[in-house]
Amino acid sequence: MTYETALLLSWAEFAVRWLHVITAIAWIGSSFYFIALDLGLHRDRNLASGADGEEWQVHGGGFYHVQKYLVAPAAMPSDLIWFKWESYWTWMSGFSLLVLVYYLGGELFLIDPKVLDIPVWQGALISMASLAFGWIVYNTLCKLFVNQNPTVLMVALFGVIVGMAFFYVHVFTGRAALLHLGAFTATIMSANVFFVIMPNQRIVVADLQAGRKPDAKYGKIAKQRSTHNNYLTLPVIFLMLSNHYPLAFANDYNWVIACLVFLMGVTIRHWFNSSHARNGRPYWTIGATIVLFILIVKLSMPKPFVYSDEVQIMSPAAERYAAAEGFDQVTDIVLGNCSMCHAPEPGFAGVHWPPRGVMLDTPEQIAAHARQIYLQAGASHAMPPGVADFMDDESRAAIRAWFEGA
Repeated sequence: MTYETALLLSWAEFAVRWLHVITAIAWIGSSFYFIALDLGLHRDRNLASGADGEEWQVHGGGFYHVQKYLVAPAAMPSDLIWFKWESYWTWMSGFSLLVLVYYLGGELFLIDPKVLDIPVWQGALISMASLAFGWIVYNTLCKLFVNQNPTVLMVALFGVIVGMAFFYVHVFTGRAALLHLGAFTATIMSANVFFVIMPNQRIVVADLQAGRKPDAKYGKIAKQRSTHNNYLTLPVIFLMLSNHYPLAFANDYNWVIACLVFLMGVTIRHWFNSSHARNGRPYWTIGATIVLFILIVKLSMPKPFVYSDEVQIMSPAAERYAAAEGFDQVTDIVLGNCSMCHAPEPGFAGVHWPPRGVMLDTPEQIAAHARQIYLQAGASHAMPPGVADFMDDESRAAIRAWFEGA
């Protein structure tokens, strides 16, 4: 990879990540708002409009009078707003980010030969196939348990999530495994919008425009899928941010931690949903959430990282950087400026594990992280940080010359 390509990919990743965050905020915000609105509607009023419920709200110095119709008002408004693109763009930007970070950077972030020694392209195919598999299994479960108690369906879905968590950690790196579990769940959520919620709403609108009375079942199905999305949102957010927490992804119990996070998401959302519905405050959810979090902390403590004395195998790209002119000098620079933190047992005060799980205390590891070293310490002054920054301009120039000449 040329240095120009590395810089362009870094900026592309920044742009796509920014888009992903913006659209995700819009989607999650609208989802949380409408769930809270629906649960909080006053349905004990005989409204002249025929609406199912209403609520008065105040925001930004003004008052809002919101009414919900189970099907639709007598006359369809011409300016009906559809909430869909927030979901679509969140998934599209997320998948683009998956390609940029984990497919194009597969040798470093996706594949770990100690877990499963396969080519990057095979890992990418497994990744894409697993996302499609998630939607097929989930949609099938929804149809099988359509007349069952909603809790039965959620338990069945949780069983699928546990199975996928166990599968991912035996195929990908710990970091990629948790991220993929989040992408697996997010794909289900976005597919709910694309394949179920929006088509059902279009059927209702088409019936109204044709003068037919719509079947209320379409609204009920859409609401069921929307409720599922509501309970899955918080775990997905954690999993998408999990790469910042090596204690979560870089230990033997990472798949168990991920599953417990899903349960925490359910208890937290149940608290808010019950409160919004005026069904009282289920204080047991607070205790359950605390217990689950304590379990997660305990699971992360015994051995956050697993180290091996085996000879490290370098990828072709890493071998190229190891053979490039200036590698010995860069190795000395990194060992003198970075390995005090990026080591199995960091020597810098207050640092108890390698930041983001990255270790740079051997030539093999330095060659494997060539692009990150270049971007963080050569092309920019991001590393070493603050008080630990003793790297001079000459050293940064040596890193740039080494990477750009490889």
